[in-house]
Amino acid sequence: MKRLDADDPCPARDGYVMPAEWSAHARTWMCWPCRIEAWGGPDGLLRAKQALARVARAISTFEPVTLAARPHDVAEARLACAGKVEVFEAALDDSWARDSGPTFLLGPGGAKAGIQWQFNAWGNKYQPYADDARFASRVLAAAGARIYEAPLTCEGGAIHVDGAGTLITTEQCLLNPNRNPNLTQQQVEERLALFTGARKVIWLGEGFSDDETDGHVDNIACFAAPGRVIVGVPAARSHPDYEPVSEAIRRLAAARDAEGRSFEVVEIVQPERLKLDWRGRPLQASYVNFYLPNGGVVMPAFDDPNDERARGVIADCFPGRDILQVDALDIVEGGGGIHCITQQEPDGL
Repeated sequence: MKRLDADDPCPARDGYVMPAEWSAHARTWMCWPCRIEAWGGPDGLLRAKQALARVARAISTFEPVTLAARPHDVAEARLACAGKVEVFEAALDDSWARDSGPTFLLGPGGAKAGIQWQFNAWGNKYQPYADDARFASRVLAAAGARIYEAPLTCEGGAIHVDGAGTLITTEQCLLNPNRNPNLTQQQVEERLALFTGARKVIWLGEGFSDDETDGHVDNIACFAAPGRVIVGVPAARSHPDYEPVSEAIRRLAAARDAEGRSFEVVEIVQPERLKLDWRGRPLQASYVNFYLPNGGVVMPAFDDPNDERARGVIADCFPGRDILQVDALDIVEGGGGIHCITQQEPDGL
């Protein structure tokens, strides 16, 4: 991995920061599903495409959506989305725009830039991934945004920011030997600070059952506002994530943000029914894995008794936003959720 020298260009030194997701967007970027093994076969992939199209159409009621698709998938993607999206032809290996897409930044005067993280398909879990490893740069070029190459293996779903200097992540992901084996925790924090503008990094632990992403924070916790964090709490103590989530809550309770504030932790009870995915692993169904388009919330439903309860918690956290709940089970079968298939481009110059 490239070393980071004092005179290297990086976003924070140039006045760029990663804005909060609730800031105004220019558009949402998504990717048309294409890696058949992620969903266990052709039928699973077809259901994933249908589910992603539902999410894209829902988001398009709030803001423009640009959907990246491989050239031979363009017609299918356009038809499935009923003309509600702009299609961007691109070479793709997979479909998680949050992770392989750029982390967008805003700079002086609303100038737009973005990060091309090092990407290795969640710790070399899939091959090939060369097209996804350059996807962020292609998106940034299309958006007319400056490209910053980060010397850190990271995915967008591994981090959440409050837009005011605080970032949350997990040791399980960014300190994993399959991501950044030669970097210390301090070195990872320095890179996060220099490339996102974060002044405080809060680590939420490890031991989460999400083996696919190695504990992406966007399935565990997210900011609702500076000083306010939503945490998904398993419905039963027997759930494998109950203790790791309890530890994350303890850490948040003891922490302070970049401005010295203590955190208000809003607990959202996860689905009551523990289901297994097609691999036989616990299905990573999380109500925290939602997306914030302009003026709205697009959040998952899981055909579960807790769906409506979760909707109420999210509505309380984001008053004035329209809530659209979309069946996400067929997306989650592939290892991610609604937040994982979306990537916001901020409204800049």
